[in-house]
Amino acid sequence: MAFMRSHSNASSGMGVAPNIRETFVELQMKKAFRYVIFKIEEKQKEVVVEKTGATTESYDDFLASLPENDCRYALYDFDFVTGENVQKSKIFFIAWSPSTSRIRAKMLYSTSKDRIKHELDGFHYEIQATDPSEVDIEVLRERAH
Repeated sequence: MAFMRSHSNASSGMGVAPNIRETFVELQMKKAFRYVIFKIEEKQKEVVVEKTGATTESYDDFLASLPENDCRYALYDFDFVTGENVQKSKIFFIAWSPSTSRIRAKMLYSTSKDRIKHELDGFHYEIQATDPSEVDIEVLRERAH
């Protein structure tokens, strides 16, 4: 009864696991995680939480969690200090689709992206990345300011 557990996306057939929204709120409101990595489980036909990163983990830890040859969605809670010396936080949605990943994976992640973004309503910025240079910490820093 997988169709009852997830919210279906008619265009791609990929649903979103029920705990996705809850995990996002824990990152957004409770600051429970530094990042969340999501993957598509093709057998279950849904997007699921693959990994959460503790608030003590670094941006390098986050980057190391992105597979070199496969697609993922991710959220990263980026902390920074403004020019006025104010501590701020911005949440980035990252669509990771390395050029070395399979074409089928790229298509699945591309067609399911709007569905997961709908569940993650409330992030600040979106980055579409095909290689590590596009998710360099400086990219986030520039976008956040």
